[in-house]
Amino acid sequence: MLNVGLTGGIGAGKSEVTRLLGSYGATVVDADRVAREVVEPGTAGLAAVVREFGPQVLRADGTLDRPALGAVVFADEERRKALNAIVHPLVAERSAELRQAAGPDAIVVHDVPLLTENGLAPRYDLVVVVDAAPATQLDRLVRQRGMAEQEARSRMAAQATREQRLAIADVVIDNDGPLEALAPQVRRLWEGLRERAAAPAGE
Repeated sequence: MLNVGLTGGIGAGKSEVTRLLGSYGATVVDADRVAREVVEPGTAGLAAVVREFGPQVLRADGTLDRPALGAVVFADEERRKALNAIVHPLVAERSAELRQAAGPDAIVVHDVPLLTENGLAPRYDLVVVVDAAPATQLDRLVRQRGMAEQEARSRMAAQATREQRLAIADVVIDNDGPLEALAPQVRRLWEGLRERAAAPAGE
């Protein structure tokens, strides 16, 4: 099994790289999706979040009100740390289960937005960073996702810097250009991952 950590700043295009790798045959473990799963109604994770942040973070139907919770944690570093202390261990546990279910010959790509911030690089056989200039990220968030510019800047500021992400990268995917320039890079990455996975241990 080859365990790959994939990360990138918000608006860098990480999701498209993950989608392409999945289409080539990678087993994708999406940390954001797992993070949603571990706080679904009836889970211990949701109960812990409500104990920490109060019932105002719940919707009327009992599901987590993500915008309400986000408004709290993105504005307060200590509250964000409190949320991470609840969610991250649950995400790690569930991700490990998914990884083990993939089988011994799998190439498992862990899509982890906060890989850099949480010092997770040592967990993986190699780390892939999807890179784009901050100005490109901002433009995509405002133009494609419809975010207000100040919200987009706040989200970007809450993440690691571009330099911090590049410092832990074993492979960098340049996604500063048009979408059609991305697929050939991801295909080369996939072929390299397949070669590495097939190589005898120690090579």
